[in-house]
Amino acid sequence: MGAKTEKLLSILTLQPVIPVLLVDSVATAIPLARALAAGGLKAIEITLRTESALDAIRAVADEVEEAVVGAGTILNMRQFEQAMNAGSRFIVTPGTTQELLDVARKAPVPLLPGAATVSEVMALREEGYSVMKFFPAEPAGGVAYLKALSSPLAGVSFCPTGGITPANARDYLTLPNVVCVGGSWVAPKELVNAGDWKAITRLAEDACALTAS
Repeated sequence: MGAKTEKLLSILTLQPVIPVLLVDSVATAIPLARALAAGGLKAIEITLRTESALDAIRAVADEVEEAVVGAGTILNMRQFEQAMNAGSRFIVTPGTTQELLDVARKAPVPLLPGAATVSEVMALREEGYSVMKFFPAEPAGGVAYLKALSSPLAGVSFCPTGGITPANARDYLTLPNVVCVGGSWVAPKELVNAGDWKAITRLAEDACALTAS
């Protein structure tokens, strides 16, 4: 698990914000990934919430060399394997099941498992995980909750996702147990639909400026 944790951290530490993307069309996936990478957001999470998601992951993995594409909203073993076979370099889940833990243990790609409670974090730590997705971040307690976890659960790092915006992202990034945040604001649907890739690149640049300092 140590080597996969290192691999995961090497991805999550590329940038302060991991774009969480809902891709409706494969045709937009490649220019979107390129626009985000041009602004400094090379690692992206394409969620399996659309019929185009797997094809979009495959297209980005094959054609956008500068991007590090991962798959999100993975709910079961079948989706995990499909995403991995499509070229995902990391897998993100909103929560965790034994089935997901079993397939992740054998898989070559790292898993960022979701957790929202102290018990879930402790259970994942017993499985060897020290880096987790905190989801849904804002409804589950936000900055104050994660701050409270930092002492009793020392050594565990989080990528908070869910309700993160430019207005509160920096508050999360100042926490010692936050490695990065996940957010969808860097790729608004209206800009994607309009093909305004330059505007998305500017949003990516602004997101990269959200440092802990």
